[in-house]
Amino acid sequence: MNLLSSLLLIICVLVGVAFLTLLERKVLGYIQIRKGPNKVGFCGIVQPFSDAIKLFTKEQTYPIMSNYMSYYISPIMSLFLALMIWMIFPYGTNLYSFNLGLLFFLCCTSMGVYTVMIAGWSSNSNYALLGGLRAVAQTISYEVSMALLMMSFVILIGSYNLLDFYIYQQNIWFMFLSFPLMLAWLTSSLAETNRTPFDFAEGESELVSGFNVEYSSGGFALIFLAEYASILFMSMLFSVMFLGSNLFSIFFYLKLVFIGFVFIWVRGTLPRYRYDKLMYLAWKSYLPLSLNYLMFFIGVKLFLMFYVI
Repeated sequence: MNLLSSLLLIICVLVGVAFLTLLERKVLGYIQIRKGPNKVGFCGIVQPFSDAIKLFTKEQTYPIMSNYMSYYISPIMSLFLALMIWMIFPYGTNLYSFNLGLLFFLCCTSMGVYTVMIAGWSSNSNYALLGGLRAVAQTISYEVSMALLMMSFVILIGSYNLLDFYIYQQNIWFMFLSFPLMLAWLTSSLAETNRTPFDFAEGESELVSGFNVEYSSGGFALIFLAEYASILFMSMLFSVMFLGSNLFSIFFYLKLVFIGFVFIWVRGTLPRYRYDKLMYLAWKSYLPLSLNYLMFFIGVKLFLMFYVI
């Protein structure tokens, strides 16, 4: 049953990723005052599947100078890690009721850095290497503040299990308790998933598409799928952590879709940051903010322990 449920979850995530790409193309189309995909099927509904078939049936090329094995395996590992994180999805049936789910999430996202680095390095292209290095520096920088933000809530609820977020938010959402943390988490999620305005790993204007420049057909599709699976996961995690997460309610999934829409909305609205500004934001703004909040929550928890209870 565990294996069957995991398979079902992965299939649902991949279908969700397919329609997230369609939503993105439609929303960006309307933001730029044009139609999105509207020819294949009813209103372009079959477009993601035709894109997937096109990508996977194209000829698989590889650079003659590349390190073939690592070049080939890194997109597969990237998608594997992106799907693996979904195992902490807080099922009501306790499929994988991870008591240390948030630690598992941090471990998997940290591993994701290596796939990007290997993809950029093994291509043996200057642009790909530069894109990979920038992505690694960016992801590591934002992971620090992200982990600290997460620790604030871990201390507040006293658990690493995502199901406990639902229990503690039955009366009031954490969004209202810590609005600045919510905004910091949202922007850190954008940076963590290499999305606009933090898409330096794929800076088309200066890096000719960055770390994935040498990938075509299947390899590119796997990197693309991994990126969108992590966007969907970040939307889910945001809903669980800040917007109350009753998984038996359809509103949870509507909130998830709305956060996914916000990711796309930001892409259609904001221009790319300057790279030094990105690093400045991580180390000079978010790190002090998350540390201060962490100390504050520790203080509140100690006060409650010693003086109230």
